[in-house]
Amino acid sequence: MKNFTSPLFHLKRVPDSTVRRLSLYLGFLEELEQRGEATVSSDVLARLGGTTSAQVRKDLSIFGSFGKRGLGYFVPELTVRLRDILGLGRDWHVVIVGAGKIGLALAQYPGFREKGFQVSALYDASPAKVGTTVNSIQIRDIKRLASDACTEHFDIGVIAVPAEGAQSVADTMVAAGIKAIMNFAPVQIAVPTDIVTRTVNMGLEFEALSFALANLSK
Repeated sequence: MKNFTSPLFHLKRVPDSTVRRLSLYLGFLEELEQRGEATVSSDVLARLGGTTSAQVRKDLSIFGSFGKRGLGYFVPELTVRLRDILGLGRDWHVVIVGAGKIGLALAQYPGFREKGFQVSALYDASPAKVGTTVNSIQIRDIKRLASDACTEHFDIGVIAVPAEGAQSVADTMVAAGIKAIMNFAPVQIAVPTDIVTRTVNMGLEFEALSFALANLSK
């Protein structure tokens, strides 16, 4: 069996929409596995994921051959394979910059650890916050990030600061050798082409919901 261990490799070649569907499939498979289900069809995965069975087969075929005709997909096997494809077969060390409401909520979210994302450090620029502790994690001075990264080897950086400070934090993360950044600030950040970024814009998501609601009856 081919071993998929580099999510960054695939993210550069696979559309975001496909990666998001793979994550959905994995969530459904984990639920099926907990219920003791041995197999699942592409039709069932499609119905759960709000897509088509053809799309499910197309998504999975990018990464190899899965399942058997007439039997469907073996739940335990496909679950393991999708975890490998999504890079969940190892622990990823996460650093969060910004100990405001969003940063603190992320630092205390138990679901990250369950998926292998370990919040290793939390930074802020406020002297009033530096030195305090959240979930056994002591808030550090942002000035320490670069030097700490040399010994702690952070994999993913999370930006949870106001818009005006986001680019500076991104620059600091890049200089510290962090190759993947999730940005919660309501602004686009500029980074080198070898850095993987995702921006979570709550305003845009709510506007999309508003549009859908406004057009339900049209």
